[in-house]
Amino acid sequence: MIRTYQELFANNKKWVDERKNLDPAFFNKLAEGQRPKFLWIGCSDSRVPANVVTGTDPGDMFVHRNIANMVIHNDMSMLSVLDYAVNVLEVQHVIVCGHYGCGGVAAAMGNKQVGLIDNWLRYIKDVYRLHQHELNAIEDPAQRLNRLIELNIQEQVYGLTTTTIVQNAWNAGRPLQVHGMVYDLKTGLLKDLGITIDHANAVDDVYRLEPVYA
Repeated sequence: MIRTYQELFANNKKWVDERKNLDPAFFNKLAEGQRPKFLWIGCSDSRVPANVVTGTDPGDMFVHRNIANMVIHNDMSMLSVLDYAVNVLEVQHVIVCGHYGCGGVAAAMGNKQVGLIDNWLRYIKDVYRLHQHELNAIEDPAQRLNRLIELNIQEQVYGLTTTTIVQNAWNAGRPLQVHGMVYDLKTGLLKDLGITIDHANAVDDVYRLEPVYA
């Protein structure tokens, strides 16, 4: 575990040397630009770094992270990342990845005030309210938490499909898929939740937007 600020630079130098040994032109190619196929919307938790858990290289994945991997429609940071990824980088896959044991989701299940973050976690409480009958029927608290984590990912995936950014891409015939997955800290493995959406017809009518033509 890195404990000092100086160690970051030592590790960086070691990483650069290792990369150059494998491919002397690696950084020159990286500096020419990026064309990732994936946008990863994940949790800010330090134990879930997108490139590490997926075994991908720099340049392979565009990344946005926040507390509990939320897709909130007035979050300009998330929307700006999504817009750039879809319309400029032309990614073909948007991934929402949560993780079991998520502290943000756990806090949202309780009633204790944490601070400013309570206003953010309220959106997870909305997910609980939508699925309260299923969740309240789960007696084991750990299993209930993990199920809420999965349901939260499901709702964030669906939330992505209701954005103008994703719907306009589909209306234009762009190949874009939205996926949900969860990372297991205890095993290191990713689990596909089987909720991939790749067309506007999967969106409820009230959220479906008509194409806008210039």
